[in-house]
Amino acid sequence: MSNKIQKQYERYEDVWSIMQHMKELYAVTDRHIRYAVTKAFFGTRMIEGSSVQEHGVMMLSLVEKLKNLQADFDKEETYIDVILQSLPPSYDQFIINYNMNGLEKSFLS
Repeated sequence: MSNKIQKQYERYEDVWSIMQHMKELYAVTDRHIRYAVTKAFFGTRMIEGSSVQEHGVMMLSLVEKLKNLQADFDKEETYIDVILQSLPPSYDQFIINYNMNGLEKSFLS
């Protein structure tokens, strides 16, 4: 630790106080993490020709992260809509069939 930083922490009585101060300065808040995961979830688009299975696993992973961060949406359909919207145009017929035939699939517990 440099002398300047060391002098800054001389006023603290113990290591715990120093650690608390450092956490306040450098810790990433849950709010910021939730923002980043939400941004990734809404902004992810599957690249044409890539694996739909890998894309699905990644999207479900983001859904689980959002749920763990308590960033739940009101209905499960919202998650499904966003995932369907993330698919490339070659899946348009699948999406139409999914919506028209009332396919109801659940992936959340």
